Amino acid sequence: MTTAHVLAEALPYIKRYNGKTLVIKYGGNAMVDDVLEKSFARDVVLMKLVGMNPVVVHGGGPQISDLLKRMGKESQFVDGMRVTDDETMDVVEMVLGGLVNKWLVNLINRHGGAAVGLTGKDGALIHARKMVYTRDNPALKAPEIIDIGHVGEVASIDTGVIDLLIKGNFIPIIAPIGVGENGQSYNINADLVACKLAQVMQAEKLILLTNTAGVLDKNGRLLTGLGARQVRALIDSGTVTGGMLPKVRAALEAVQAGVGSAHIIDGRVEHAVLLEIFTDKGVGTLIRGRRS
Repeated sequence: MTTAHVLAEALPYIKRYNGKTLVIKYGGNAMVDDVLEKSFARDVVLMKLVGMNPVVVHGGGPQISDLLKRMGKESQFVDGMRVTDDETMDVVEMVLGGLVNKWLVNLINRHGGAAVGLTGKDGALIHARKMVYTRDNPALKAPEIIDIGHVGEVASIDTGVIDLLIKGNFIPIIAPIGVGENGQSYNINADLVACKLAQVMQAEKLILLTNTAGVLDKNGRLLTGLGARQVRALIDSGTVTGGMLPKVRAALEAVQAGVGSAHIIDGRVEHAVLLEIFTDKGVGTLIRGRRS
């Protein structure tokens, strides 16, 4: 495909999404590969330059585990969720709110953007509550309640500070740390924060970067252009399992709450975000919303 053809294909999408908000969850391979890091930064900057409003929520699990290991503290997980005691929460805040957030801000700024980093504590952005996690235990009559520490879920989001940044032509970069009623910090899954933020902002798109091609059928073929009913059927049939399951559930929740569409895309592909937004074929799974 020639450059002219690429630009011609992108033009209607640029016009359609001008002035629209797109929430992007950034993590996985795209965060630890030098080439992919640069391509992501350029994608976000270009989106802003052509009139879109990208809002980035980032993860940082491997970086947290690495620092804990260097401190001599072993990471513990329960069903994929990090057990977060007081000491671990301090590390989470230092890594997500400091090291990773400021690294990403600097990365985007070096590629021509104007990014500003936030945690959920800034501007009372993310109000959180402690996650109550239960698990069935055959030895007990009732589900077992497991204390996983300062792991939270989103209670509410106040987008005031994000709205101000967007109006000022900045790109918000958000670390998924929330604050409870008593001022306690909570570690929240970045996919869930991105999902809730997209809902509250009534975003045009929720984009989740992954380390796979997208949602696959039982034969390993990529599925795209899915409606809510098809997605529920994939979940109920057990086709979607493992780490993809919470992402698909988050995407489904977002489109059912009014987000224009959700995209689960392959973050291992250079310029994956631009390819998904600006081309007819895309590079992942599109889940249609009511506005699609």
